[in-house]
Amino acid sequence: MKIVVIGGTGLIGSKTVAILRQGGHEVLAASPNGGVNTITGEGLNEALAGAQVVIDLANSPSFEDKAVLEFFETSGRNLLAAEAAAGVRHHVALSIVAIDRTDNGYFRAKVAQEKLIETSGIPYTIVRSTQFLEFLRGVADSSADGSLVRLPPILFQPIAADDVAAIVADVALAAPRSGIVEIAGPERAPFNEIVARYLKAVGDPREVVSDPEARYWGGRVEEHSLVPLGEARLGRIGFDEWFRRSQAAT
Repeated sequence: MKIVVIGGTGLIGSKTVAILRQGGHEVLAASPNGGVNTITGEGLNEALAGAQVVIDLANSPSFEDKAVLEFFETSGRNLLAAEAAAGVRHHVALSIVAIDRTDNGYFRAKVAQEKLIETSGIPYTIVRSTQFLEFLRGVADSSADGSLVRLPPILFQPIAADDVAAIVADVALAAPRSGIVEIAGPERAPFNEIVARYLKAVGDPREVVSDPEARYWGGRVEEHSLVPLGEARLGRIGFDEWFRRSQAAT
């Protein structure tokens, strides 16, 4: 079975490609650097020829509201049109938990991407994930106010990239759900506690404070805005194991 991974050289993509290849599948890791561009359409038809499954892990190079919306709409339309022409049987896309319950430009763009998938006529599965543990530093930096890190007092359930890749690969090999699968890490705790735990582990002296007015990437959030509300598939790697692995890899 031929599987094409769009964004196959990124954080999740490279791990997903490795898992699928280890399983004996023919996998093409598609990226602009490799001559496959979902924005211009370059190399898309050639890459998808003979593919049964496409996994879309592409991400916008800009997070500015207008640019990110244009990226996901253009990329989504071009990719889905090429898949329809190639007779692809399963479209898998990685999305984000609670994008329809949280107001920021990036989340709105992902909602637009999901709508294109749902109306494409191609059998699909959308995997909505919580935030990655790998991005905890970025979250802290985005919420920094001098020596303080201001975070809203909400629940947080980050997941390791290795778990995301394993679940995405598993979903890609299963029958299309024509719906959404939500995934999250095995540990749920207050946002400020998890980020403080990370900063302490890396020796970052900044103090984490709980601030009800603090925003998440510019959007207002409530207690359950960043965690699954119902049934979710949980990863196996908790914070301590993830941190141990990440330190060993550096």
